[in-house]
Amino acid sequence: MSEQRFLIVKLGSLGDLVFTLPAVAALRQAYPEARIDWVVERRWYPLLEKNPDLTNVIILDGASTGSFLFTAWRLRNARYTSAIDFQGLYKSALLALFSGAPVRVGFSPRFAREPASTILYTRRVAPRGPHMVEQNMSLVGAFGAASSHYCFPLNVRPQAEALLRAKLAAESLGDFFVLSPGGGWRSKCWPPERYGELHRSLAGRTGLRGVVSYGPGERELAEAVLRAAGSPEPVILDIDVAQLMVLVRRARFLIAGDSGPLHLAAAFGTPVVGLYGPTAPERNGPFRAEDVAVHNARPGETTLRRGRSYSPAMLSITVDQVLAAVERRLGKTA
Repeated sequence: MSEQRFLIVKLGSLGDLVFTLPAVAALRQAYPEARIDWVVERRWYPLLEKNPDLTNVIILDGASTGSFLFTAWRLRNARYTSAIDFQGLYKSALLALFSGAPVRVGFSPRFAREPASTILYTRRVAPRGPHMVEQNMSLVGAFGAASSHYCFPLNVRPQAEALLRAKLAAESLGDFFVLSPGGGWRSKCWPPERYGELHRSLAGRTGLRGVVSYGPGERELAEAVLRAAGSPEPVILDIDVAQLMVLVRRARFLIAGDSGPLHLAAAFGTPVVGLYGPTAPERNGPFRAEDVAVHNARPGETTLRRGRSYSPAMLSITVDQVLAAVERRLGKTA
């Protein structure tokens, strides 16, 4: 049999990348001698650095046409036998096509984010299983790969660990919990005033302070949580993705909406409580059985629609509900 050369196309975002890791691990298990490369946007490279399942990580550097074409040229020269597009966008499907791989696999139109992009695949897969981790596994199943053990190989940079340790020490933080109020769409978020109230209650009950994590464009949201929390104040740290990995791994627990930090923390085994409204925990929830999702949405409110205002389903979640969920989750750890 000729050498298998796989290209994984998953450019971002944080949570979606985490959900793809088990599928790539299963592919490596099925093809231990194959070349398996992954093309990803530069910002997310730390998530894939030193991943034992990958031969190479190829960085898509920037959003310019020149950068896209240069990356496509690099892919073409690698002579891949198969490309697997986990993203389901025109951009990702074009990279799979331009790679020259004769076999190009992706989700069927109903499950792709941009359905018309699937015309560029040679095989379209209708995923099985409710959760995105299981659905991603369906794509590598097209190549005979399967696994009942879901592996999330993540490696923390020693330099990032040292930097974060220094930042925590400067704030006199030993043990801590993390609140992550962002979420990409406003309709997936919980109001900062409630995160502030939650922090006051958790600090009183646990004796710990919280760290508020935030992504690009979310600094104002993090500061709103700080103002609402009062005393003791949570800590806001300016960190990159590599340091975020250290932060969520070290946290006692994390509370967030359907967001990258939540899924990253769960992959590390940190106890998490997820807050869900327009997205379903069955599909996008914490994947570990021990973790807890708070979800009050009525039929029709879980739509996956990207809204610019807080959704009624998220607003229906009370601080007391979240406190009870934290107690339930930590009780499973004890």
